[in-house]
Amino acid sequence: MPSDEDKRVLDPEHDAAALKALTHPLRIQLLGLLRQDGPATASELAHRTGESSASTSYHLRVLAKYAFIAEAEHRDGRERRWRAVHSMTAWSSAAMESTPEGRAYRSQTRRVQIEHLEASVARHEADLAAGRLGQEWLETAGISDMLPRLTAESLAELWGTLDGKLQELTSRDAEDPRAMQVVLFTAGLPIAPRGRDDEPHPPGRAATGAGEPTEPGGGES
Repeated sequence: MPSDEDKRVLDPEHDAAALKALTHPLRIQLLGLLRQDGPATASELAHRTGESSASTSYHLRVLAKYAFIAEAEHRDGRERRWRAVHSMTAWSSAAMESTPEGRAYRSQTRRVQIEHLEASVARHEADLAAGRLGQEWLETAGISDMLPRLTAESLAELWGTLDGKLQELTSRDAEDPRAMQVVLFTAGLPIAPRGRDDEPHPPGRAATGAGEPTEPGGGES
């Protein structure tokens, strides 16, 4: 769990230009790749994203301009390597809602996070199939979607409990050689009751309310 020093906290009032720069979906993706996989060059990131080196190089320079990334140690003098300055971007949702830039960034980020979830599922399944993950992960990895009824105060308490427990476990496992990077998604999105004349769920996107995880330790979707 990142410390406060390892977070980039965005304030839409003071960071409007940085927010606008980060709203671009490829820049969010590039920043995420540097955080997940470590330092890389524009060419390496172009290969991973399917973009041209010229495109990734340009967008990396924009991220560097607003201090999201910085130059990393170079393997040789031929091409720049970049690293993420922070491991997490954080913000106040209420503050983000107060500006067009904040709303646009939050909306775009959520869409990129969904794409990241889909890519992570595919990568996880491929790693299992290829034997890159041990069998001990079969019973603990998983996804579930739950539909609890909570007040706003209870949802805030749930977030706080999750953050505290994650900090505890991350610290405990920091030096354990068995520990691996885990892609952990959490969401708490209240939805208003639907009336008879309301629009239905988009095809294929209705909530299932599957209840308890089928795998022990499975997360919420």
